[in-house]
Amino acid sequence: MMHRGIVLALVVLPLSFLSANAQDVPKSWHLLDLKKDSFYGISLDQAYQFLREKKKVSKPVIVAVLDSGVDTTHEDLKNVLWHNPKEIPGNGIDDDGNGYVDDVYGWNFLGGKDGRNIVKAPDEKSRIYYRFKSKFAGKQIDSTSLSASEREEYRLWQKAASDMNVNHDDQVELVFAEVTAKMLKRYDKVLRQEMGIEEYTCEKLEKFTPVTKTGKEAKFGYLTVVKQFQVGADDKNTSILEDLEEEVDHMKSEFEAKTSPPADMRPEIVKDNYFSLADRFYGNNDVMGPVASAKHGTHVCGLIGAERNNGIGIDGVADNVKIMMVRTVPMGDEYDKDVALAIRYAVDNGAKVINMSFGKYFSPEKSWVDSAVRYAEQHDVLIVHASGNEKYDLDTKEGFPNPWLKQWNTGASNFITVGASSDPKITGNMSADFSNYGKDNVDVFAPGVRIYSTFPGGNNYGRLQGTSMASPIVTGLAALIRSYYPELTAVQVKKVIEESVLKPEISVPCIKPGTSDENYPFRSLSRTGGIINALNAVEAADTTRPMMAVKEPVKVNIPNLAKPTAKTITDVKTKTN
Repeated sequence: MMHRGIVLALVVLPLSFLSANAQDVPKSWHLLDLKKDSFYGISLDQAYQFLREKKKVSKPVIVAVLDSGVDTTHEDLKNVLWHNPKEIPGNGIDDDGNGYVDDVYGWNFLGGKDGRNIVKAPDEKSRIYYRFKSKFAGKQIDSTSLSASEREEYRLWQKAASDMNVNHDDQVELVFAEVTAKMLKRYDKVLRQEMGIEEYTCEKLEKFTPVTKTGKEAKFGYLTVVKQFQVGADDKNTSILEDLEEEVDHMKSEFEAKTSPPADMRPEIVKDNYFSLADRFYGNNDVMGPVASAKHGTHVCGLIGAERNNGIGIDGVADNVKIMMVRTVPMGDEYDKDVALAIRYAVDNGAKVINMSFGKYFSPEKSWVDSAVRYAEQHDVLIVHASGNEKYDLDTKEGFPNPWLKQWNTGASNFITVGASSDPKITGNMSADFSNYGKDNVDVFAPGVRIYSTFPGGNNYGRLQGTSMASPIVTGLAALIRSYYPELTAVQVKKVIEESVLKPEISVPCIKPGTSDENYPFRSLSRTGGIINALNAVEAADTTRPMMAVKEPVKVNIPNLAKPTAKTITDVKTKTN
């Protein structure tokens, strides 16, 4: 499983780290300029200044976000959300005839027709292991006697089975995480009582002087623990505890799945025929889903296009976008079928850029996803994907989705893979220590550490970190370029972004993720060797000669997608946020 964006990096830091560094991190450091602000941001203000001087006029661009959900009522997002112009909200009729009833803001492929939603899903390796266990476990298998499809199933099952083995390190890590969570919750309970409030930041806690011995011990213990997670002065206790509990729950579920089949609510809630891509008119229109699960998606949407210059909250990267939410990502691993259909839904409804801040390391129905990526490619749609947060070298470990289209024996030209950068003033390191990387298979880096954006459940804001945050920053830049230079193709936009990266000086400190190599060149972590830069990108776009998008028939080796039927159009109970 690829951790989506809740990254609690356990590192040993000096106890002075929080007070000396965290409060100095600007909320929107990722947008700043190195020369002007001394942060390795993306120089966004300078890019807009260039566009103003060129008297460029923007056109609205639809950006699809395949994620966990979005708070459609958020003050900084409600005015930038896509509204299906062909759909009449709440009338229970599929007005545009696309098979999805009342898809006003997008669609939820993790929902049921009765309005319920999948919150958690098993990781893909567990699904594969138990799916084929009765077929292969404990049996002498002669692979030469198997058909091509059965050999692939056997290969996948063997790989999953090897990863399912219980090892001592997993047990130790789970016990440590559970003990840490219990300890932190105990300290938090004491502090809330002493401070007389339910919510506080680390900065506020550092300034608070407890009157009891228990309170003093709780303050010291709480700050000591959270400093190991690279949290900052403005991080709230509620958010820290939520993130830690989610991480512990994920670890526990993954560990328990090694010995018993995990619960999969899809058959009960979604009720689709999962193994038929033709059965595609499932789900509901609740694009938010449960508030807790919408945290990741809401944060991602804000980074792309939170309303700019409105005097509240934050400014997104792009200033003229309409964000379409396609709920695709549960707590756990996404399903290949949902990803494939979500990409097609986005393309068919006018998206020009698709953000995918998710991923995993098994993909049994990769051909379905590949065909959707190919479909997007032939419709001039750019896909931006997070590389992942496991410190893996993607040149040696394959992650999914990826741009390699096996059916066509080629790489997708419309696919950007994004790693996460930091800043030496924030972590002492140019790279995010959790980020996946790859000289061949990661294209660019973008800021992904302590990124401030929108949170759901009210007009809330907060910080997350991960390649899940770096990806939408690239998506926002792609949307900005497509908005001001609509004549450029997806392939040209990708090229502009990649060829305009800022390459840090060799002397800038960089540690290779997952290692102790403190002098690793940042330029060797990706194919371009740099961090995206909005000013460089728009300058390059301004001198790029338009070309016609390549159009050719899309050949797919899967069943044809079904057309909407009368039953499909009417037999859906809807919910509008």
